[in-house]
Amino acid sequence: MNLWLFKTDPDTYAWKDLRKTKKEMWDGVANNLALKYLRSVKKGDQVFIYHSGDDKAIVGIAKIASDSYQDPSQKDSKLAVIDIAAHEELKRPIALSEIKANQKLKSWELARLPRLSVMPTTQAQWDEVLRLSQK
Repeated sequence: MNLWLFKTDPDTYAWKDLRKTKKEMWDGVANNLALKYLRSVKKGDQVFIYHSGDDKAIVGIAKIASDSYQDPSQKDSKLAVIDIAAHEELKRPIALSEIKANQKLKSWELARLPRLSVMPTTQAQWDEVLRLSQK
């Protein structure tokens, strides 16, 4: 199982929307590096959901419900999507400012590449975010 972080603009599609629908196709990824990562996502992987925009915080955990596949709404064969299912909400959101201030997290792509919408997460990063969310 691999671990990931997906960014979403809560004004467009928020964590609460995924919790309401329970399962959804995750689309709209166009950046080449983000697409490379998205194509590596496998059914059963877990993902942090990060709200961009004004929130700038990790808010929930989802599970990947399918391997990646070509976006059925697009003619461009390089565009990929996956199916994602809500799993659990964090006990408290973990803000980007808190991530950047944390020695264990400040080198994460989340802190270094602010425009990247899909990125891998190490087990150590995952565990640290979960630890912080318990405070």
